[in-house]
Amino acid sequence: MKRVDILDASLIFGSLSITQVIILGILGVLILAGLICLAIPTKKKTAITIFRVLVGALFIFSGFVKADDPLGFTYKLKEYFATDALNFPSMDKFSFSIAFVVPIIEMTLGFMILIGTRKMLTLTLIVAMMLFFTFLTWYTAHYNKVLECGCFGDAIPMTSWQSFWKNVVLMAFVIILLAGYKHITSPFTMKFQNISVLVFLVMATFFSWYCYNYLPVIDFRPYKIGTNIKKDMQGTPDVEKFYYSLKDKKTGITKEFDKFPENYQANYDYIGSRTEIVKKGVEPKIKDFSISSASGNDVTDSILSVPGNHFILVCLSIDEANKDEKVVNKINALASDCMKNHCGFICITASDENAVSGYKKKFNPPYNFFTTDGTVLKTMIRSNPGLILINSGVVKAMWHYHSIPSYSEVAETYFH
Repeated sequence: MKRVDILDASLIFGSLSITQVIILGILGVLILAGLICLAIPTKKKTAITIFRVLVGALFIFSGFVKADDPLGFTYKLKEYFATDALNFPSMDKFSFSIAFVVPIIEMTLGFMILIGTRKMLTLTLIVAMMLFFTFLTWYTAHYNKVLECGCFGDAIPMTSWQSFWKNVVLMAFVIILLAGYKHITSPFTMKFQNISVLVFLVMATFFSWYCYNYLPVIDFRPYKIGTNIKKDMQGTPDVEKFYYSLKDKKTGITKEFDKFPENYQANYDYIGSRTEIVKKGVEPKIKDFSISSASGNDVTDSILSVPGNHFILVCLSIDEANKDEKVVNKINALASDCMKNHCGFICITASDENAVSGYKKKFNPPYNFFTTDGTVLKTMIRSNPGLILINSGVVKAMWHYHSIPSYSEVAETYFH
């Protein structure tokens, strides 16, 4: 297995986005302020408060973005448990349970350290989590197992090395808190602390449950509402400059040119060439998105270019999809009304022809099926099946299968 240098700075900082740079800048200022206060004996309590806020806020944020998308975190855990990663396939069946519980624990521990309640229990649990995740990110980065860690979900994508060093810094904060735990005090009574932690725990649990059953509240994915899919599939290529190495036939000296001299063959021998990137291009936000017909033809452009409103039913796996009678009837009724009103309605799936034929025979859907890569479908919507409303390639709305609307409801809100 290929190993990666732990101190390769380009892997740690090379892919930082503007958002990440701004966040790192703010954190840097707070960390500097905390360290300065820590060096002043009379300001140690202030230093501990600063680091307590940093640790608490980061734990709450980290848990929040994962609880906002528990199904997405489940997919990430499946990557970790895969045979070519940690090789724990037996844990795959527990992926969702872990994805649901861990963010709630993260948020609750962050809240507890913020209000200063049960400080030794809280710090002990935080240290345990930090030790585990620091080792995990080091292992996956060192052995190049998982490219993106998923610590902050799709909100702030991080490589495994970036996440590892983030954990190292966070662990340093926690050690500072452990050393100065006597300065951690709560302004609230114990009764208020207990009640507030319980209320927070219930709210965090409800939030994660809601996001799982009715889509993420805050959508960080590339197909979120407002996305122009066709436009985001196009990136900007690198601006390149070519250089040519030519050897002077008379002097034997090799020179480099950015263009061939006129009639260069008479005076020079061609040695080689190189390419220099003058301006780095921008990668497309949406990659590998394509829709194929049953006959294998690529119909992506024709579907995204359809003017007006039309629906795309996303069904990652027909075998694993929710096929409750009420859900199927709502989808079929909506599709039938779409046909009557000349509004497009198709289904895209990663399932094979046999699964599609079996579904057609059993449920008699009034719409056509097309094929799309499963990884893309996982990213498009966190529901199987899920419904997306498109207008000229722009995502206008989306629904979980728990909230499939009627045609009249959609028309009243979106068809103007």
